[in-house]
Amino acid sequence: MSNTRKKRWRWPISPETVRSVLSSHSVLGLAFAAIIYLVCLTGTIAVFAPDLQRIEVPGTPVAMHLSEAAAARALTEAVRQTPSDSSIYLTMPSPAKEGATLVAFKPGFERNWAVAEDGTLSPLDAIWTEFLIYLHICLHLPRSWGGFIVGLTGVALLSSLVSGILAHPRVVRDAFHLRLGGSRRLQEADLHNRLGVWALPFHFTLALTGALLGLSTIIVAGLSLLLYRGDMTRVYALFLDPPPAIDARTVPMPDLAALIAQARARMAEAAIDSVMVERPGRADMRISVHGRRPRHLVVQDEVQFDAQGAAIHEEHPKDMVVGTRVLSGIGQLHFGWFGGPVVRVAYGLLGLALCVVTSSGVTIWLARRRDRGRPAPQWERIWSAVCWGQPVVLMLTAILAFVYPESPLAPAWLILTTIAIVLCAVMNRCSGEYLARLWRRGLVVASALAAVLYLGRALY
Repeated sequence: MSNTRKKRWRWPISPETVRSVLSSHSVLGLAFAAIIYLVCLTGTIAVFAPDLQRIEVPGTPVAMHLSEAAAARALTEAVRQTPSDSSIYLTMPSPAKEGATLVAFKPGFERNWAVAEDGTLSPLDAIWTEFLIYLHICLHLPRSWGGFIVGLTGVALLSSLVSGILAHPRVVRDAFHLRLGGSRRLQEADLHNRLGVWALPFHFTLALTGALLGLSTIIVAGLSLLLYRGDMTRVYALFLDPPPAIDARTVPMPDLAALIAQARARMAEAAIDSVMVERPGRADMRISVHGRRPRHLVVQDEVQFDAQGAAIHEEHPKDMVVGTRVLSGIGQLHFGWFGGPVVRVAYGLLGLALCVVTSSGVTIWLARRRDRGRPAPQWERIWSAVCWGQPVVLMLTAILAFVYPESPLAPAWLILTTIAIVLCAVMNRCSGEYLARLWRRGLVVASALAAVLYLGRALY
């Protein structure tokens, strides 16, 4: 028998490298902490956007089924109420999303409706929900700049996750080790590390898809320079159908119900998921009917018709390249709107865990400074205004949207956030922990008031 002992597995990174990675992890996390936390917080709430819309606009119809005739009636009515150069997008009811919704949009114009089972439209002006979604997507900055910043935030979060794993040699062995009742810093460190490890696949997926969505324009520009000498239209053509030649002549609308029925027959294995009408009432109109198959994450069936109602393009799963499937699935994976209430609740809980990981990382750094005799009380107070103040500010904007629906929520959010941070920064006689307790109490009061207002309106 061999007397050789099994070599004990060792972390494949030297202690010096671990220290360097840990330092970079701290620097990166601190540099982007506030914006990462804001994006994670708003994203966690935005997962429930379909539910928030119903609470914010009570009494809207929730269609469980929409026939071809009802869908055509809804589209026709939306065409009558919108400019001819807009696009109209009808989302059909599905197991993942109850109710049918319709949106008409073009640059500088957007209208939303809920669709009843008979095809009638009801305005769906969920002001606060839309404010929240755009705060998450682009921080209410111009779309290109805001999306770029949010995309960089996703890259920073992704880098923090990777460096955090590499910097902790015992991260797997200590996966279920929680030191409770002792030092606050040790408790926060254990919570930070455990939630980071337990939900790592979700955190990684969320950060990666967020970075890809936010930096999509930059990615397309880079691919165009590498492959097509800067021609971005050729890159978009790899994933999107080219628009038809412009022809603004007025033409009558085709029989939309018949086209939807024809598309349903052409994609017998799929259920109609959505219908899109581009440039309605014009000679360059295009009608696209999309279908979703069971157990498929993304829409993979499509039939397109021209202004005369002739089928001009048809696509099924066997026709789709891998890149198109991946691109279509990025948004579904990021927002979690593909699996119904159970998936939304799971995304909400995991998103909340990511918020805790972000906030506890800063708390650990501040506590470490205090333990080493180099406290940063002003930063502790400022972080309380970010970590606990932001939920309060968001609840206040929800109350403001209820009381004054026409009020500009984005400027109100910015003003309230600035006031909260400045006040906490100058309150030298209060500790960060004391202010955090005040913010938590304020959050309970603001949340209760918002719940009473919105649920009261829904009930009465």
